[in-house]
Amino acid sequence: MPLNDPVISEQTPSIDFIIEQRWERYSADEHDIWNTLYAQQIDVLKGRAVDEFYDGLKALDLNQGGIPDLCKLNPKLKALTGWEVVMVPHLVPDDVFFTHLANKRFPAGRFIRGRDQLDYLEEPDIFHDIFGHVPLLAQPVFANYMQAYGQGGLRALKHDCLKNLARLYWYTVEFGLMKTDAGMRIYGAGIASSRIESVFSVEDASPNRLHFDLERVMHTDYRIDDFQQVYFAINSFEELLEATYADFGPLYEKMSTDKHVHGVADILDSDTVHTKGTQTYANSGGRAAS
Repeated sequence: MPLNDPVISEQTPSIDFIIEQRWERYSADEHDIWNTLYAQQIDVLKGRAVDEFYDGLKALDLNQGGIPDLCKLNPKLKALTGWEVVMVPHLVPDDVFFTHLANKRFPAGRFIRGRDQLDYLEEPDIFHDIFGHVPLLAQPVFANYMQAYGQGGLRALKHDCLKNLARLYWYTVEFGLMKTDAGMRIYGAGIASSRIESVFSVEDASPNRLHFDLERVMHTDYRIDDFQQVYFAINSFEELLEATYADFGPLYEKMSTDKHVHGVADILDSDTVHTKGTQTYANSGGRAAS
């Protein structure tokens, strides 16, 4: 929790950890940090992010100048997909997070990073949460996927499968790629809000880019301290939603006893590997670089 944010420390969160944004309390410097990050990311994402991301930015007008005011943002978002953004003081417990998503509420941090953290910070801030995540919540199919994920998370609490579900979120919502006719494109918020990984994820030769497979993803480890060494690419948000709408019950039962984990550099015989462009090929075993 950012202890230097008095607006957070002055508030007692509700049972669902929601706090007031109190937009008028942001400083001019905090608004300028948002503007700096926004200009930086809009420039680096050109030709690298999915069209739907830009559609969401335009529909929600996130470039009015400074940190978005939820009193103005939420009515626009709610009119498009029924979602809204709520402020939370820090990362919330799993059951609270899933409940918010299942009820079309996206929890976002109130604080914004300092100037010495423009390229990286450990805990998600309001720029990551709103710039990175919210534009796609204006797209009905992806918004439905997020709600389905929350509902699936609530069911997963009854099983010992939260790590598996966290991997699904990591490799889709945070670090997902989409294979398009124009090439590989970014949709994951962890990439979209990172200047350096925006370039690395679609242009560097070192990471593997595999086609999305639900069970494969849920059994694949990930790193939080470095660039990803494997990304999973979908063909469309419809593909993602269809996979998530499946009954996870049998899958949870299977995973509760099957605890194997694939490493970040593993390539399986069953994997479909994407090149940096649109070409794909079925793997014949061993390690492959895209």
